[in-house]
Amino acid sequence: MQSSHTPNDASHQGNSAPLKRAMSTRHLVMISLGGAIGTGLFLGSGEVIAQTGPVGAIISYVLGGLIAYAVMLCLGELAVHMPESGSFGTYARNYIGPGTGYTVTWLYWLTWAATLGTEFTAAALLMQEWFPHVSVWLWTIIFAAVVFGLNMSSTRWFAESEFWLSLVKVLTVIAFILLGLLAIFGILNFNGYESAPLFSNLTAQGWFPQGVFPIFATMLIVNFAFSGTELIGVAAGETKDPAKNVPKAINAAIWRLLIFFVGTIVVISALLPHQMAGLNAEGVSSSPFVTVFTHIGIPYAEDIIRFVIITALLSAANSGLFAASRMMWSLSDKKQLPAVFSKVNHRGIPFVAVVVTMLGALPGLLSEQFAPETIFKNLLGVAAFTMVIVWMSICLSQFNFRRQWYKQGHSTKDLGFAAPLFPIVPILGFVFCFITAISMAFDPEMLPGFIGCLLFIAACYLSYYVFYRKQN
Repeated sequence: MQSSHTPNDASHQGNSAPLKRAMSTRHLVMISLGGAIGTGLFLGSGEVIAQTGPVGAIISYVLGGLIAYAVMLCLGELAVHMPESGSFGTYARNYIGPGTGYTVTWLYWLTWAATLGTEFTAAALLMQEWFPHVSVWLWTIIFAAVVFGLNMSSTRWFAESEFWLSLVKVLTVIAFILLGLLAIFGILNFNGYESAPLFSNLTAQGWFPQGVFPIFATMLIVNFAFSGTELIGVAAGETKDPAKNVPKAINAAIWRLLIFFVGTIVVISALLPHQMAGLNAEGVSSSPFVTVFTHIGIPYAEDIIRFVIITALLSAANSGLFAASRMMWSLSDKKQLPAVFSKVNHRGIPFVAVVVTMLGALPGLLSEQFAPETIFKNLLGVAAFTMVIVWMSICLSQFNFRRQWYKQGHSTKDLGFAAPLFPIVPILGFVFCFITAISMAFDPEMLPGFIGCLLFIAACYLSYYVFYRKQN
């Protein structure tokens, strides 16, 4: 137990200078919103509506938000008690077991390394719709260089760039919901409707046109849409006054995400027949955002949304590279990777970890050349599955931590921030995440990714027990 920690400790016992504390609540909220509002919302939301129907999609996203909230409350309690970079790996190590801590840290690194390459490739493909003669590779290299540069500048610069990149997405979603509501109530004309459509579309095909099962089948897509919120925990180690800023950021981020996601689903479902919401066409033009903006009569809707999705992809890659490199730093800090990985430069950036993580994005970059559809879907599956496993470890760590805390004679009042309704919150979070993870095995397209993840987990445990067990 590390109950001797004070919130302002430079949480650090390693062979390098501590990382710098340069982030405020404003940065934390935007980093987690930036991690979560991405292609999952702009492109994936239509897929969920097409599979479950409008009411099913609303239920899916509300459920997803509640699961994310339960996990973030658990994370908040741990992050305030021990603000560390590489957070959930450390918590799993202390409260589940050292082998699990090691594995969780690698899994989270894999989550972001798998998505980094796909983010760059997707952004490059969108640029090619504007500039058909320029090679995808050139755009990929330019975007990779920009994100790499932002991560290498300083924590403060990184946080500031992430704030502005995220703001573009957040303002787009707010504009989408407001304009959509004006169209729903007939204040704005909407192509295809004589009078105000109101909400009749939501149940036009019955409450659950495909039955109830698809709600659970799409939970992996929905949970992946909320992933990124846990970046608050990773950034806690580089945040000013975590005891005050982390809980504030968690509450602000989750409620905003729920309003954004559910609001978006309600607008799309009320204005478009649910069969039209899915991605049947190619490229951005099939995003439900583009369809709605075009029908409202906004000029250049496709170009606007293309620009927004490119910033969304870059902001997700930006925060992903940050998170993954901090995980590597923390492994090295615990002597489970060579010391070179925890070297930091004069700006407090673990530069070797950043460089190596960029190299880990290569498989995603190759997806454009070889079977892009298959590789892309499996990489997304891998990222979603590893994320859900990390979330399960957060719930279990908090459950074990709290039981230990009570055994030592402390009470809830002694905690800087306590997750409410213990033990219901961690148990529900864990069980729902477990169901989501298992659902991947029932999707034939995702099965190779599922098996690959299980093998990766086995390899992590094996390498830990072969190489590092003696240290502990």
